[in-house]
Amino acid sequence: MKKEHVKLSTQDREHLQEMLRKGSLKSKTYKRINSLLALDEGLTYESASKRAHVSTRTLERLVKRHAACGLDCLYDKPRPGRPVEVGQATEDQIVLLSCSDAPKGYGQWSLRLLADKMVELGHSDEISHTQVAKVLKKRKSSPT
Repeated sequence: MKKEHVKLSTQDREHLQEMLRKGSLKSKTYKRINSLLALDEGLTYESASKRAHVSTRTLERLVKRHAACGLDCLYDKPRPGRPVEVGQATEDQIVLLSCSDAPKGYGQWSLRLLADKMVELGHSDEISHTQVAKVLKKRKSSPT
């Protein structure tokens, strides 16, 4: 039975087929294109989901997004991530501190000790030992 979940224009259909011919797509985008083309052919959610290897719920969400924003539904919206907290000046201070002598009572710098000292000296409001490790790894340094 033919269903009309998605009605693509000729231009949109050709654009999607051209994208598939390129070959360098993310797997999510590839599946979304195949899903839209299958639904445009008039397939039901069940048969389109089998063809595109996605769930019927995924197809329902894709159809709603297509109705709302057109072919932009192929791509994910940018996700907010945690901003980078360690700037160049802070990285320089970490490396300088790690190259200096360890505090009295310690044989060498530990990552936690470096992080605590950075906060104590006021070079950073807060910094974790894992961030210190990433900086030292990036700079090919070690606290010893």
